[in-house]
Amino acid sequence: MIKEFKEFVMKGNVLDMAVGIIIGASFGKVVTSFVNDVMMPPIGLLLGKVDFGNLFINLSGKSFESLADAKKVGAATLNYGLFLNTTVDFLIVGFAIFLLVRQVNRLKRQAPPAVPVTRECPFCFTDIPVKATRCPHCTSALAQV
Repeated sequence: MIKEFKEFVMKGNVLDMAVGIIIGASFGKVVTSFVNDVMMPPIGLLLGKVDFGNLFINLSGKSFESLADAKKVGAATLNYGLFLNTTVDFLIVGFAIFLLVRQVNRLKRQAPPAVPVTRECPFCFTDIPVKATRCPHCTSALAQV
């Protein structure tokens, strides 16, 4: 059973998938950092010095200065600022995946199907040119394809 598992894990598709997942997770972290640390602060500044990571609706009835303070005491909150950040993360990652898939599909469409240049003689089973009417090896007459 261990041998079968090792063979399964060592197949190319499984390793490729594992590499893709690891790179995808890293890409997600980079996008999250980009959104939280680079993109949203200037947008918040343009909208009146708003910190999107600190936007929340307090459901507990008590007053808190920040989301961190509310979380410290375990107050119930709706964290719509964090939701906005996550939504922007999703849109960026989704757009990047869309561009990747679009490029892969474009490359697949451009590759013309391979036209065979040889065929097998039905009598002697050697490879001969597609346009041949007689096999050069066994001299059998061939039907045109």
